[in-house]
Amino acid sequence: MTTTDIAALSGYELMQWIKTARPLDVPSIGRLLGMELTDVERGRVSFTLATVPDFANPLGTVHGGIAATMLDSAMGCAVHTTLPAGVGYTTLELKVNYIRSVATDGQTLTAEGTVIHSGRSTATAEGRVLDGKGKLVAHGTTTCLILRAPGD
Repeated sequence: MTTTDIAALSGYELMQWIKTARPLDVPSIGRLLGMELTDVERGRVSFTLATVPDFANPLGTVHGGIAATMLDSAMGCAVHTTLPAGVGYTTLELKVNYIRSVATDGQTLTAEGTVIHSGRSTATAEGRVLDGKGKLVAHGTTTCLILRAPGD
């Protein structure tokens, strides 16, 4: 059994590894929510998930935090695909606009994040969440802080 040294991978390589290896045994927000990384390109990432009753808000529709988490993941991982090995990121700001409610009946949601700018210290990205019929559920933007080693 070979072990992958994820610290040696660029952000793009790491996202490709996650997509192909599907390390479901690794605790993550994706595993918790049932998100699947479905597409990876440099500067663009998409995730899908199926809605479940446990995602319900008090009104019985999918809680807005699910769309926000999908957007944060897709936009942040899109930023990550632009970073070299040993460089990380964290979300500084997340803005979400909710467009329509979603039922908890197993429909598939797709979130796509696309990088707008990736600089030395910050990066920005935009994203969309679509329902199974291709209708816009939510959209957002993010600013990420790029985390480099001291002196880098």
